[in-house]
Amino acid sequence: MKNEFLDVLIVGAGLSGIGAAVHLTKRCPGKQFAIVEGRERLGGTWDLFRYPGIRSDSDMYTLGYNFKPWTARKAIADAPTILNYLQETVDEHGLAKHIRYERKVTHARWSSETARWTVTLSHGDGSTSEIECNFLFMCSGYYSYEGGHKPDFKGQNDFAGPIIHPQEWPEDLDYTGKKIVVIGSGATAVTLIPSMAETADHVTMLQRSPTYIVSRPAEDKFALAMRKFLPSKWAYGVTRWRNVLYQLFTFNLARSKPEGFKKTLLKMVREEMGKGVEMKHFTPSYNPWDQRLCLVPDSDLFQSLKSGKASIVTDHIQQFVEDGILLKSGEKLEADIIVTATGLKLVSGGHAQFEIDGEPVHFGTRFNYKGVMFSDVPNLAMTFGYTNASWTLKADLTSEYICRLINKMDQKGVQIAYPHPTAADELIPETIVDFSSGYIERAAADLPKQGQKKPWRLNQNYAKDIVNLRHKTVDDGVMVFAKAGSKPVTKSESAPKTEPVTA
Repeated sequence: MKNEFLDVLIVGAGLSGIGAAVHLTKRCPGKQFAIVEGRERLGGTWDLFRYPGIRSDSDMYTLGYNFKPWTARKAIADAPTILNYLQETVDEHGLAKHIRYERKVTHARWSSETARWTVTLSHGDGSTSEIECNFLFMCSGYYSYEGGHKPDFKGQNDFAGPIIHPQEWPEDLDYTGKKIVVIGSGATAVTLIPSMAETADHVTMLQRSPTYIVSRPAEDKFALAMRKFLPSKWAYGVTRWRNVLYQLFTFNLARSKPEGFKKTLLKMVREEMGKGVEMKHFTPSYNPWDQRLCLVPDSDLFQSLKSGKASIVTDHIQQFVEDGILLKSGEKLEADIIVTATGLKLVSGGHAQFEIDGEPVHFGTRFNYKGVMFSDVPNLAMTFGYTNASWTLKADLTSEYICRLINKMDQKGVQIAYPHPTAADELIPETIVDFSSGYIERAAADLPKQGQKKPWRLNQNYAKDIVNLRHKTVDDGVMVFAKAGSKPVTKSESAPKTEPVTA
């Protein structure tokens, strides 16, 4: 039986995949495409995570699509509201017929002879199938859906209560009146704690080191005011650009004047918490934006701490015991439930195995091109959003660029396109993300690398990427265009023979 052929196969029916499908229908009409989703529902992150209080940690005027205004009142939105937004997008653009659920990509094999990817899918019922496509667009996110990062804690089998990772939250968990310890100080922890504190006896955030925490209103007063005077799309556009420029300004300020920015952030915490606050719990050892800032809406975490329903302990774990956690300081934290908000496992391209003409592809040895494609990997793109701004800003631009590339291929009458680094580029590999977060450092060897110069270096700057991805020529001398039957230059002929730098 002959495999089905598609022009484009989109992997993932979350925020990135649904957006990619809309851009494709708008900019490449007539192309045959499908979205394959490993789970039984759309939504990606916003359906997978079910822990209390799950919400965006970016404002929805920039996390929303550039083609669909965000109209809900709250700028910091909960998961159900975001899922409604995604479902509306699917309905408005007739995408339901293109989505195939419970189809997980396990292998993708490229043939230069046919200029096609053969993609193997594992179905929810245990069966498998294959689809062939000319272009493979990975929109499956940057972390493993199979489980989060779970350190082995000494004595964890001795603890009498449940130990829960937020990525695997049980629907029937009743924490009313319970003592809870949340291990971690990142975005998940600061979201969980105020929500659980509403009904728990007490919630303790146990952290090895603090994170920068900032509060902002859940509703954007500027955006709501703009809606009164401007049409919906105009109001959305004005608010979106205002927030983008503010994000860029604060990020650049933090990087150029870290000490002054740090003082401002810590001053804001003192004003939130009042006199007597123990600032060691809020003062990180690193500079702002060396890791992501943690956003809390309407000061909810600070309110929980001031009310006494929650507290912060900065210490190291000695071991778990039957009724809690023994710390290296000698203190014991009593707990009925322990939540390990210890982070994610990063992956490139999900857990699929990739091959080019029979040779395996290891993304950790490839260079990222414009934050979209990979050196000498034909007809493959991967969405990876910003670390210092909203994910969807980059996802939209990535989709726009891929549509431009596909149209350029049609214009040239070719079936193959891939970026090719040469010796003239003098690429010295660096980790693709300039962040010190643990989840990035753990996966550094497997992540694609970046160089020192464009187009092999990420901008992490939306305004620059608009020029780079939306306006600069696709046929830039780096992108190779070829007809079916032309093999890409091998990695050994293109990539510099140096060891990746992971620091």
